[in-house]
Amino acid sequence: MTLLGPRTNGGPAGRGAPSREAAGPALPALPGSPPAGPAAWLRDLVMGLRFAASGGREGWIRTALTAVGVGLGVAVLFLGASVPSLLDSWHGREKARESLGQEHPPRPADNTLLYARADTRFHHQDIRGRLVRPDGAHPPKPPGVAELPRPGTMLVSPALKALLDSSDGRALRERLPYRVVGTIGDDGLQGPAELTYLAGSSALTERLGGSRIDHFGMEFVQRPMRAPAVVLVIMTCVALLTPVVVFIGTSVRFGNERREQRLAALRLVGADVRTTRRIAAGEALLGSLAGLVLGAGFFLGGRQLASVVTLWDINVFPSDIVPDPLLAALVAVLVPAAAVLVTLFAQRGVTVEPLGVIRNRPPVRRRLWWRPLVPLTGAGLLLTVSRDVGRADSPLNTVWLATGATLLLLGVTALLPWLVDAVVRRLRGGPVPWQLATRRLQLNSGAATRAVAGITVAVAGAIAVHMTFTGMQAGFAGAHARSSPVVEMTGRTDGWAQVRHALTLLRGTEGVRTAGGTIDSAVAAADDRGRYMDGSDFRVADSVYATVGDCDRLARIADLGSCRDGDVFFTDNLEDRAFVRPGARLNLDPPEGIGPVRPPQPWTLPATARAVRAKADDDGLPVHSILITPSAVDVGRMHQPLMNLSVRYDPRTPDAVEHIRTTAMRINPTLGVVARAENRHDGQYDSLRAGLFIGAVVTLLLIGAGLVVSTVEQLYEHRRLLSVLDAFGTRRTTLGWSVLWQTAIPVVLGLLLAVGGGLALGILLLSLIDSAVFVDWPVVAGMAGAGAAVILLVTVVSLPPLWRMMRPDGLRTE
Repeated sequence: MTLLGPRTNGGPAGRGAPSREAAGPALPALPGSPPAGPAAWLRDLVMGLRFAASGGREGWIRTALTAVGVGLGVAVLFLGASVPSLLDSWHGREKARESLGQEHPPRPADNTLLYARADTRFHHQDIRGRLVRPDGAHPPKPPGVAELPRPGTMLVSPALKALLDSSDGRALRERLPYRVVGTIGDDGLQGPAELTYLAGSSALTERLGGSRIDHFGMEFVQRPMRAPAVVLVIMTCVALLTPVVVFIGTSVRFGNERREQRLAALRLVGADVRTTRRIAAGEALLGSLAGLVLGAGFFLGGRQLASVVTLWDINVFPSDIVPDPLLAALVAVLVPAAAVLVTLFAQRGVTVEPLGVIRNRPPVRRRLWWRPLVPLTGAGLLLTVSRDVGRADSPLNTVWLATGATLLLLGVTALLPWLVDAVVRRLRGGPVPWQLATRRLQLNSGAATRAVAGITVAVAGAIAVHMTFTGMQAGFAGAHARSSPVVEMTGRTDGWAQVRHALTLLRGTEGVRTAGGTIDSAVAAADDRGRYMDGSDFRVADSVYATVGDCDRLARIADLGSCRDGDVFFTDNLEDRAFVRPGARLNLDPPEGIGPVRPPQPWTLPATARAVRAKADDDGLPVHSILITPSAVDVGRMHQPLMNLSVRYDPRTPDAVEHIRTTAMRINPTLGVVARAENRHDGQYDSLRAGLFIGAVVTLLLIGAGLVVSTVEQLYEHRRLLSVLDAFGTRRTTLGWSVLWQTAIPVVLGLLLAVGGGLALGILLLSLIDSAVFVDWPVVAGMAGAGAAVILLVTVVSLPPLWRMMRPDGLRTE
């Protein structure tokens, strides 16, 4: 007899074994016999609920373990069901508080104001800024703002106020030269950690970037998600939710062996097999219903932490995390139903007889032929999607992508039982603890592989998603590493004098090596009244860009030869713009937008203008432009000309980019500032990778808790055998090592399978987004380390009950 051999109460289930239905006395069919059909189902389920609720301390413990396991899974499912409403609230707040220009701008009135962007970044943190200048006494106000700030003052979010008041915000206080007079309410924030301000500015004009509006609230056109984003979102959901479903299936089977002993007693008093199965389902039903209540509690408690979590620049209020009613109802219905179905399915592999539970039926040989078909089908679906990357955001491709990834992950778990059986079947000899562990797995590895299946799915999904993150992050990092230390600024201007002033300030900024700037605006033929685009109201003329700059700056765009202020040139690659020729009449304000055509601003291209050879820009593309020195044109006649400034800085200067951003705010708060070498994706991907890794580790620990319960139950079932071994002098360390090996073998095999499946899935996902293959080896090692921690956890927690059961007192009986 082995340590963990199966119980054989009731005799063998082979030859001569009593049939399931015939064994045990049957109740006579009396006129007052219990009902059949749905009524019988209801009666038996209620009886199971009563057994689970009145089973004493051990019954309550089993029900509590089931409820906690199911509750944790339900909390995660509720969180997933909250994503649609969370995003709706997040986008809804932005829509309600924004109005960056109207299709038909109103005229200045008592209820209008000028409104402009004034965003900035500070130490890799985005700060949303807006400037206002009311036209009258009753201007519109955005949500969360009772009164608009006066010129020179600002309202800030609580998080930005805390940053400004801290020692780290000294440089930021210099950049935002406004006096704080209040805070913005929650209605005007996307999240409690958002950094934003609303400042009053008397210098704001339409020419310098302001848009006149008479209300807040606008509709955003949602852009379709690109293929990499679709892959990441779907795979993150699959990688996190699939282990949760597996864990719920494992949790409802806590206490399964003790439940079967009680079912044998019911068989002894006349219950048939179907009745015992329904009663067992009722016992599991109570745990799942309690799990729903606990899950709701876990969810409500956990969402309070939402204010301190920022993921991919998204931070929300706890009140925004509300499950979708339909999805929440599905969770509330499907979880108890799954508990019943899992319990009924588990009862199929057990023969409950009046004198005990029989488990030593001939083992079912697990066949291999169908198991690889599941992951291969998933891989085939992913390969099909990879041929249509351009439309990866289509509904059909989204379904195929999610289905393919799920099938590939679940296919890994389908291979696990066969792999464990195939390996342990060939294990022979070795030390006594090793033999005890392998013999137990040879007799019955189902319980171990079911729990380890969750580990396999969690690890495989985490590795695949981390590979995708790493590949995308490496691509961004490589692009930014090749970028030069240059900061580019773009914004509205009212003339060349502002450009000269800006260059003077930038050249005096700490860390700046060189600075240059131009003014760009569209010009067209004088007689071009524009045409409507695609039948819309958007009228566009056949135009070309005119670039205004000094000779040094224009020489970077084309080979000018001789140049002095007052000269005009045009690049020699404008053959398709026949209206660009010396002496041609041009319009400095061509139709380029919605609404009525503005009065033309005629300007003559000088007869002395020369064609020059264009140079490639920083992206290697040829430049098509008219090149004008400042005194040759009145920039004030151009409609909304753009000032483009380029600064090269010394990367060895501490906070050089921060100093440049501060100077840009002094030049014009509405300037858009972009640092080429600054990889803003690093922080976003790092937070996602860290969050996913933590989620995978927590999932492993939860599954480890399930393994602990399963192992302790098996030890309790065989406590008499443990007492016999102790009476014969077996050392405790021998049995402790046997528990370790019994846990380690399935977990190690599951991790090996998970690493292989995760790498395969990661390679397929990277092929979807045309990225080079990068293996996140630290994450792979971390997952393996977490698996080892699970093995040690199960072993250490199982040792105290093991030692308590190894006593000769266990041989006593009545």
